[in-house]
Amino acid sequence: MVVGDIATGTEVLVIGGGPGGYVAAIRAAQNGLDTTLVEKDAYGGACLNRGCIPSKALITATGLAHEAGTAEFMGIHADPAIDFAKTVEWKDDVVDRLTGGVEKLCKANGVNLIEGEASFVDAHTARVAHGGDGQGSESIEFEHAIVATGSRPVEIPGFSFAEEHVWSSTEALAADSVPDRLAIVGAGYIGMELATVYAKLDAEVTVVEMLDDVLPPYEDDVSRVVRKRAEELGVEFRFGEGASGWSEANDGGYLLETETEDGEESSYPADRILVAVGRSPVTDALDLDNAGIETDDGGFIETDDRTRTAVEHIHAVGDVAGEPMLAHAASTEGIVAAEVIAGEPAALDQQAIPAAVFTDPEVATAGLTEAEAEEAGFDVAVGQMPFNASGRALTTGHTDGFVRIVADAEAGFVLGGQIVGPEASELIAEVTLAIEMGATLEDVAGTVHTHPTLAEAVMEAVENAQGQAIHTLNR
Repeated sequence: MVVGDIATGTEVLVIGGGPGGYVAAIRAAQNGLDTTLVEKDAYGGACLNRGCIPSKALITATGLAHEAGTAEFMGIHADPAIDFAKTVEWKDDVVDRLTGGVEKLCKANGVNLIEGEASFVDAHTARVAHGGDGQGSESIEFEHAIVATGSRPVEIPGFSFAEEHVWSSTEALAADSVPDRLAIVGAGYIGMELATVYAKLDAEVTVVEMLDDVLPPYEDDVSRVVRKRAEELGVEFRFGEGASGWSEANDGGYLLETETEDGEESSYPADRILVAVGRSPVTDALDLDNAGIETDDGGFIETDDRTRTAVEHIHAVGDVAGEPMLAHAASTEGIVAAEVIAGEPAALDQQAIPAAVFTDPEVATAGLTEAEAEEAGFDVAVGQMPFNASGRALTTGHTDGFVRIVADAEAGFVLGGQIVGPEASELIAEVTLAIEMGATLEDVAGTVHTHPTLAEAVMEAVENAQGQAIHTLNR
């Protein structure tokens, strides 16, 4: 303990108040454990404050305006104007309501809240430094700890986020005005979501990507739908090029400089440059070695299926524990950590964790792709339903994309699903549930779906896998 520290004790110390940490803290308190949550910045973590929630708010607002302004085919003529300052005010209000709600929920469940930055002194003690002059610090002795400090945007050489014109996703979501020209480095999910937002705000968007398509982890036909729609929105792509630097332009803006593997150089004008090449775990300031914990080369903490680190009474959840770096995965891990500490027989045994990209159209996946299922040794049955054959999709004007279901041909078990199209992030829940409960194609096909709905496309894809589809041609 440092001289002058205030010393306190707790059964469970949770470091980080994001979707992994605050959920873990609440569940631990619900299990009767004296629980302390330390958060240095804002309750809700990056997800609620600088990621999931503000980005979806802007996606919704810009999508609504764009849809109203491009609905002539429905007989609707409008020229909506976006008051961006008002939109930002609304977005911030949504964030404030949610983060305030997290704080209230923690207090209502008996969680002790401490504002500050925690680091390990040893395997049973942490020091919390409070922000501001004269705020001091305190030492907390704990029986168990849960590390849930999340992740931060990756910074690449030559592109410091300290530069006003170089944005991470944080700055892109906190901007109070729209740049005329936005260059984006990286065509992954963050880059593509923000490309969609700013294109709909009438910025000239250029996306630079070293690989040969958008959304690299996804199958070609999925990525193709998203790329085509982005091009229709005016987004320009430069594939096979990596960002090498930037320079000032004569017009007061900047030039994003790129280079191919063959050494060919190009430059693109921009007023702001958004670097969206991934996220890295926030573990560097925790002094984990004092607690006997090592990280891998990427800074991640290795855990087992009960979220335990190499030091059994210290757990790690969420982005710091590696893929999948998803908020809902973090929350699930947080619950498991709390229940393991409480002596419950909990473990991470999910059959599928869904993932979604909120582009236009949306992308959502769960379980295995066809290629992955074949590699795993399954005799695969695949069914597909295009949204342009869906009555409900036609009535919304959003017909790009499809639902694909992957199943075991012999036993009929649903193994996975890929959806690109309207409301994909919602539709994937049915597929995920089917995988998790061991449902068969017959189970899903025999479940009556409301008409007319987008969810019928899931049923039709399942029937297509059985060779019994009614509203699309059987494969």
